Amino acid sequence: MPQVPITMPQLGESMAEATIVSIKVKPGDKVSADQEIIEVETDKAVMGVTTPCPGEIAKIDAEVKGTYTVGTVLGYVEASEADAARFQKRAPEQPKAEVAKEIPGRQEEATAKSGNGSGSHFQVDDVELPQIATGVETGQRGGLPVPASAKGAGYLSPRIRARMAELQLTHADLAGIAGTGTAGRVTIKDLETFLSSIESRPAEKPSAIRTGVADAMRRSWTRPLATVGVSVCLDPVLEDRKSRDPKPGPALYALRALALALAEQPNAAARLIGGRAIGSKSIDIGLAVEAGEGIMVPVIRNADKTSLAELTTKYAELVDLARRRRLTSEMTAGGIASVSNFGTFGLDWGTPIPLPDQTMILGLGVGKKAPVWDESKNEFVAKTEAQMTLSFDHRSLDGGGAGRLLKRVIELLEDPKKL
Repeated sequence: MPQVPITMPQLGESMAEATIVSIKVKPGDKVSADQEIIEVETDKAVMGVTTPCPGEIAKIDAEVKGTYTVGTVLGYVEASEADAARFQKRAPEQPKAEVAKEIPGRQEEATAKSGNGSGSHFQVDDVELPQIATGVETGQRGGLPVPASAKGAGYLSPRIRARMAELQLTHADLAGIAGTGTAGRVTIKDLETFLSSIESRPAEKPSAIRTGVADAMRRSWTRPLATVGVSVCLDPVLEDRKSRDPKPGPALYALRALALALAEQPNAAARLIGGRAIGSKSIDIGLAVEAGEGIMVPVIRNADKTSLAELTTKYAELVDLARRRRLTSEMTAGGIASVSNFGTFGLDWGTPIPLPDQTMILGLGVGKKAPVWDESKNEFVAKTEAQMTLSFDHRSLDGGGAGRLLKRVIELLEDPKKL
């Protein structure tokens, strides 16, 4: 019987590869069309690979814990002549390998120097010339496209850049190397010495979610980020919570307050792209959730138009999906801001980093009883206080604007009936 290939599908816009978590069938098993037969893990979620048509499993070439790029043939299904005609075997297109680009002007410079009448020749393989940024070069880390260099990132010779491309290294990986070259530049010898020094250390491949978080945070850090913070009294929130069913947590109160504040000040979360400030059509807020070895940020759409009761129900569903790694890319995409409740870890204060495609993130610390001076009573009274921070892209927002936004969030939290 003819065979139809089972290929690694494109499970998300940014997905380049996925790791096999489990295989649910074996050769000889009968399968139906669109039956989930393989579970794969990306940096965002655990998803399923399904059969292209009904038939019998002829062969499974994939292995559990193996990582395969999009389009790779994972196995074959024995199918009818009609189904086979619809699914012609196609060899997956091999990704074009990026090679280290020569620095513009290098050949001309060599020609000029060799043509000065002296007739001398010189070695240029490891000459440390300034890297001219002509765009964003990309390498591969865990199969996901990540920038390997950034404009103004420093001076690296062509040999070093070629070695980095070969080993899938980024500039961040070289941050711990003390350069011995001119003006402290890293030489190829420095790089090889560093690589030799870590060869004997314990090492393992990070999980897909850890790799995804690392890449997102590295990209976020290319922006000028700033943080402002202030204390907030949580007693009104805690009192209001007693009368609600289901009972929202403090982070959901904060999310709702941020959404309403941004609805009043929509320009605060505009993204600066090129020469334009890009706004959003809706107030979509993410909420950071710890999931295994990393963080996932499901997004609640139209949070300013969603009641606290609805937020509580929706949040419970998203947290369950996040911890089971079942969030789809649509559930985490977009968003103009996020909320991180680091108070659940007993932390007073923190400076969470906003996602690369978001302008800000609101952080909430642990609530603690503290003596606060009450002017009306002329005495100290016990109140539950927490530290709240707002980390933001300083290109889009200044300290004054961030302070006013944070003040409005606190005003709403102190009068939760408005939420």
